[in-house]
Amino acid sequence: MMKNVFTIAFFSLLLLSCSVFKCKKTDAVSKLEGTWELNYISGPRIAFDGLYPNKKPVINFNTKENLVSGNNSCNSYTGKLSVTENKIDFTQPMAATKMMCLDGQGEQVYMSTLSKVTSYSISDDGKTLNFISGDIATMRFTKK
Repeated sequence: MMKNVFTIAFFSLLLLSCSVFKCKKTDAVSKLEGTWELNYISGPRIAFDGLYPNKKPVINFNTKENLVSGNNSCNSYTGKLSVTENKIDFTQPMAATKMMCLDGQGEQVYMSTLSKVTSYSISDDGKTLNFISGDIATMRFTKK
């Protein structure tokens, strides 16, 4: 009898601690939730407004469904969200529309830079999202 009570208590504690741990992990990732607009990208010698003369790229995170989507200034894209704590990976293939884009070279720069991102940070009380490649901040977004 005592052994059964101990076993039940042990497994209850184990289930509770797993769900608490999962909640903490989800809370950290849940800060990504929503839509973010690009306001800085590193690398190109072309001015930001020259890359995106008509429309700035946006990225949207649906952490409940593990999906990422957005618009790269011309075409829409969507894919699986691969994130653990502050590590993020955009190397998996994404589906994208194939409209002809006339303005700027921003679409290619955006998708190429996005594929090199390895981690992220959120600052300014949740208003700024920074994408990092190695130890270099390569993209910055503002919460919409």
